[in-house]
Amino acid sequence: MEQVEIEACAAEGKSLFHWDDLVVFVPFCVPGDIVDVQIRRKKHSFAEGEVVRFIQYSKVREEPRCKHFGICGGCKWQNLPYSEQLKMKEQQVKDQLTRIGKIELPEFRPILGSVKQWEYRNKMDYGCANKRWLTKEEVREWSEESGVRRENSPRKNTPAIGFHITGAFDKILPIEKCWLMDDLHNQIRNEIFDFALKNDISFFDLREQVGLLRDVIIRNSNTGEWMVIIQFHLDSSAADNEGNRWESEDGKKALALLQFVADKFPQISSLLYLDNQKCNDTIGDQDILVFKGNDHIFETMEDLKFKVGPKSFYQTNTDQAYHLYSVVREFAFGSPLPLEGKGVAPLVYDLYTGTGTIANFVARKARKVIGIEYVPEAIEDAKVNSQINTIDNTLFFAGDMKDVLNDEFISEHGRPDIIITDPPRAGMHPDVVQTILRTSPNRIVYVSCNPATQARDLQMLDCDYRVIAVQPVDMFPHTPHVENVVLLEKK
Repeated sequence: MEQVEIEACAAEGKSLFHWDDLVVFVPFCVPGDIVDVQIRRKKHSFAEGEVVRFIQYSKVREEPRCKHFGICGGCKWQNLPYSEQLKMKEQQVKDQLTRIGKIELPEFRPILGSVKQWEYRNKMDYGCANKRWLTKEEVREWSEESGVRRENSPRKNTPAIGFHITGAFDKILPIEKCWLMDDLHNQIRNEIFDFALKNDISFFDLREQVGLLRDVIIRNSNTGEWMVIIQFHLDSSAADNEGNRWESEDGKKALALLQFVADKFPQISSLLYLDNQKCNDTIGDQDILVFKGNDHIFETMEDLKFKVGPKSFYQTNTDQAYHLYSVVREFAFGSPLPLEGKGVAPLVYDLYTGTGTIANFVARKARKVIGIEYVPEAIEDAKVNSQINTIDNTLFFAGDMKDVLNDEFISEHGRPDIIITDPPRAGMHPDVVQTILRTSPNRIVYVSCNPATQARDLQMLDCDYRVIAVQPVDMFPHTPHVENVVLLEKK
């Protein structure tokens, strides 16, 4: 398809145009671009394409800051001015709540833009692989037809630390500089990579499940603390008589890398490591060891401190998290409930509480806050967060939400006046929604990182509740992701 004009932004950071009866989705474009497109996949009512040539750039286009833009799939909207990104995200929330929810909605509040547009993240996760991703240009250099290769161009099967490529789970796009976190994290990652190359440390092969250096997680906080977690995959056949693999050759190389990082970056207050022998990189069920410093760092919000461990969930945009939680608190307590008129503070349930950030943030306005979360380690952090902030009106329980939140639990702990729920992207389990309906709180504050599943859940709640307020919040500039907070009250 030649010289087609991109009409609008679409879901997942793509753009679209119409071609006869087809809607064609293409990535890395902005409305107003005129392009030649090659169709890669075609269905009955839509197609997916790829831009092969830009004929004319849109007037609203912005020059991407990152050299990896267009290959790395993380910041798909770097070519769109931030003001335009916010318009698209606001429209995305409206479309999904309207089209999927099909319920009566009030006028939406204007989206809250992020305090920072760059270096706003407090956590980055980098994969390590023995096979780096080669761009199309690099692949052409290696083609048998050309027979030539430019000096210093990357070699086949060279290792990398970076991001997984969509559709190529075992290959990593090497990242030299990411603009989403303080630049020190780039220095740490690049020094780890250079040390591994110079000291013959092998990189992980996801297909074969061999290789020492597997994953690097870097976190920082608004208290100035840094946490680095290095995930290794030690040779399982190299353990000593007592089963200690850290005394093996692999183990000694891993410890040497850790010592190098500790010496090179004294800013790191929590240097952690683990040996993961599983097929995936998740660390929730792994034993994490301390090489240097503490097993945690702290974040602050207003006059509160929050302990963040290696397995803890904490909103990855610290500054914007404060604005998000301020909206939650306003929605939950902004107007008095019937009991408050009698001098009785409300009972609050905080579902999917994580490390209890929201629970502790709102506790001083509540009679009691009861938090429920699936991850036991997060619940332990939530309890500690209450202790260090001298908050004594919280209770936390670990377990699957649909199993913990039942009629017996509510009978024991009391019917909540307010339910705050912040589920994962999949939304709430239907059993949880039905329990909420039976519990019949006066007010529900629903925080969502996926307005589509939020809309589905709102439709189920619509039998007894009406939506009073909607507040989109942008936590992730340059990506299509958007958070949304909805206030519901009993009809």
